[in-house]
Amino acid sequence: LYVQGAGALRHELTVEGAIRSGRKGRIPSSKLPARNKRRWLDGHRLADREEMLAAEHAGRKIPGHWEGDLVVGPNNSGIITLVERASRFTLLGRLPGTRDSATVIDVLTSMVEDLPEAVKRSITWDQGTEMAQHSRFTVATGCPVFFCDPHSPWQRPTNENLNGQLRWEYPKGTDFNHVTDDELRTVQDMLNARPRVVLDGATPSETL
Repeated sequence: LYVQGAGALRHELTVEGAIRSGRKGRIPSSKLPARNKRRWLDGHRLADREEMLAAEHAGRKIPGHWEGDLVVGPNNSGIITLVERASRFTLLGRLPGTRDSATVIDVLTSMVEDLPEAVKRSITWDQGTEMAQHSRFTVATGCPVFFCDPHSPWQRPTNENLNGQLRWEYPKGTDFNHVTDDELRTVQDMLNARPRVVLDGATPSETL
């Protein structure tokens, strides 16, 4: 009790008393830190990456570091977007009308399982609950997953750029349940065959 700052214990007792009294009006909120409800993030935040891996990721010199996200639409539709940081090579995977973690992990695993081991070094994702079962993905592929800080899209800038390009083909409001796998593959191939200034005129396919 003595560890708490001056006045903190008194405040917490006020909160507890208001709750127990059955008070109908506004109840003061606790100032204690919120409990961690996302235990699957523990040990997998960007700050937890090893120094060597962080240096590889920052420099874009070593292939195999990916950034991922979901682009979602109505009726629980969505696609997984993956982009490799060094080459800008893109993989797209359509979700079958559900975005629960088990389904996302299954689709994500199928997207990367045929890649060479040399380009499966890490994936960076936001803190969406669709990746709650990421450990199952890592066991299946050997590829670890790390998570950005909350509300920090600049920590996966290549993927944010990809999602912006994708919206030219699929504007907001697109129901991806009506997009076929062949159509999605055509868009994926188009993105990977597009010469990039950042790659000195090479395409992502050639660079990878």
